[in-house]
Amino acid sequence: MYTFDKKVVWITGSTTGIGKMTALGFAERGADVIVHGFNDIENGEKILAQLKALGSNALLVDGDVSSKEDVQNITKQIEEKYGKLDVLVNNVGASITTSTIEELEEDVWDKVIDVNLKSVYLVTKFALPLLKASGENTRVINITSAVERTGGTMKDLAYTAAKGGVSAITRALAKQLIQYDIQVNAVAPGLIDTPFHKSDAPLDSYDWIISRIPMKKAGQPEDIAGAVMFLASNHANYINGEIIEVSGGRRVS
Repeated sequence: MYTFDKKVVWITGSTTGIGKMTALGFAERGADVIVHGFNDIENGEKILAQLKALGSNALLVDGDVSSKEDVQNITKQIEEKYGKLDVLVNNVGASITTSTIEELEEDVWDKVIDVNLKSVYLVTKFALPLLKASGENTRVINITSAVERTGGTMKDLAYTAAKGGVSAITRALAKQLIQYDIQVNAVAPGLIDTPFHKSDAPLDSYDWIISRIPMKKAGQPEDIAGAVMFLASNHANYINGEIIEVSGGRRVS
């Protein structure tokens, strides 16, 4: 089992789904976890209690990570409590709506890009001093998506573009930040059974995707959490700039 004793881990968008299970996974392995949500205090307090019950010196932060001011406020709280950051997981993501290019309004495009891509830029930028203060085995792990490779569905234009950007920024940051001994990698989930899909379409509407997955099923949040923790562990000390797709074999279908 991987151990992260006294490592400080911030996971954006960690009150539900993949982020929540990743937060619990790190806490179970000894990490002090910063759980983050945006206008989701109720779920945040529940997960905070779970983290503390696991012995984690956890912190709950709230804010819009596509807002410079909110990100600066959050990183200030982290600095005051911990003075460093060992692992940053840029997990926040949302498709908001689905539409073709003819239907896609500019304000929706901007929102999707801001939530999924701009947030990675802002959070990494303002967390960088804390990451530098870590000293060793420091990681940035971005959550992109298999849609950046497949092109997504017929109505996933903005989300697919944003996640393509996350994959690109992962590779660019891997080159830039290794000078500080900070490794940057990404995990690209395929179809995962989380509340993310309930905001758009129920999971059972994805039968046509599942039929194309060699494993013939959707993944679980724990599957992504496991890949993230691997990349954060000492077992990944020579991995940098990589994107690990976790999609039940969709890449080869």
